[in-house]
Amino acid sequence: MIQPTDYQMKLDGKSNNHLITFSDGHDYAVKFFQPQCNKSLVNEWVGYCLGRYLGLPVPFGRIVEIPPDFSPQIPELAEINYTKYQFASRYIPNCLNGHQVLDVQQIVNESSLAGIIVFDYWVGNLDRTRKNILLREEQPNTYYLWIIDQAEIFGGFDWRIEDLENLPSNIISSATHRLIAKHVKDEEQFFAQLELIQTLPILLMEEIVTLIPEEWNVSKEERKAIVTALIIRRNKVLPKLIEMFIQKVYRPLHGIEGSS
Repeated sequence: MIQPTDYQMKLDGKSNNHLITFSDGHDYAVKFFQPQCNKSLVNEWVGYCLGRYLGLPVPFGRIVEIPPDFSPQIPELAEINYTKYQFASRYIPNCLNGHQVLDVQQIVNESSLAGIIVFDYWVGNLDRTRKNILLREEQPNTYYLWIIDQAEIFGGFDWRIEDLENLPSNIISSATHRLIAKHVKDEEQFFAQLELIQTLPILLMEEIVTLIPEEWNVSKEERKAIVTALIIRRNKVLPKLIEMFIQKVYRPLHGIEGSS
């Protein structure tokens, strides 16, 4: 397992996120476990694994071990209650967030965009704000889009089992989803992503939750509830939500008749 070598800085945002260089030579945005946000790392891990399987533009991530003698040397980390494992995402340089870019004329990875929206509806992500996308300019006003920060999937960073059983089943109010949807050229892309999600192996979901570190305090019942919620939602809830999104958001954005 890679080891931290140099602390860089605390990153902006409400998450306990720090930029750290590791022994593989790469910088990572490391999110540390916080008791008051006790499911944020769980959400990051599950969201990352599902997103990567689905081919979404999420930066490479991994669970990392922070040695007990590393944090006390860093003032920004010294007050954090020590836990052995944290979640780290490869830092993507030369990017701006959605608030910092005023004119997005083209997104080069537009084939991934419908998948982002379907994914957010599947996992109940109410936090796809403009701060949670990164845009890297490839040409003037032409960008590659990444999604970051899955800490508030499943309805929030402190969910309980009953919350997983009652995830939102209506349209998410998201200016970022509207921004993304403007660049989706064909509504059939939504249904292709839905089909991919519905065929994702259950064994893979079970393996993902099995790999959650014990230190993150997720019970056996909670792990099972994550998988159950994902299965029920992809089969019974997600198809209706995507139909609603196409009717109420996508088609009006594109001036397509027959929207309601």
